[in-house]
Amino acid sequence: MTATPLPPTQATIKFLQQPTSESWIQQAIDHLDTMLLDHSHCERKAAGVALNLMFRYPSSQKLVRMLTAIAQEELEHFEQVNQWLDRRGIALAPLSSPPYAAGLKAEIRKGEPDRMLDSLLVAGLIEARSHERLGLLGLHCPDPELAKFYRGLMASEARHYGAYWTLATTYFDREVVNLRLEELAIVESRLLSTLHPEPRIHS
Repeated sequence: MTATPLPPTQATIKFLQQPTSESWIQQAIDHLDTMLLDHSHCERKAAGVALNLMFRYPSSQKLVRMLTAIAQEELEHFEQVNQWLDRRGIALAPLSSPPYAAGLKAEIRKGEPDRMLDSLLVAGLIEARSHERLGLLGLHCPDPELAKFYRGLMASEARHYGAYWTLATTYFDREVVNLRLEELAIVESRLLSTLHPEPRIHS
């Protein structure tokens, strides 16, 4: 049986070196239940990233204020995704992690202030990729209601990666930020160059 050609993908998202492959789109729509379960884990982890940065840099007032809002919104999305899991009869369960997040975190330098800069940029890159991939699910998902849900989350993800960028340029020189972002974005794309055998939001 010949596979139906996929419609064109979206334009490349700012900050990302390479767009998502059509192979990932096909894998994702073939395993929507697994993608929803992984999406739940991603929203919970994203809230944790924001909270961890707040605890690590409590004297950075703008960071604390902006990441408080992000953490709250990520937890709201976590609940919304869990409602979809209930609707589709999918039980909450652990999933193995692809090498994506660990590979990016391995690039975060240990000493300050480099650690702060890298942490903000890695979080921003993950949010940018989430924005792109939720948009692709919104475009290609065969379930109209679920597709609408994904499209509704896109604006939030765009705000989130914009917030991490804003924080990076608040605390660091823009030229330094741009150079380091380019280095990390190359790593980010390389981590996704080979499709992970298990369907995940970041695989």
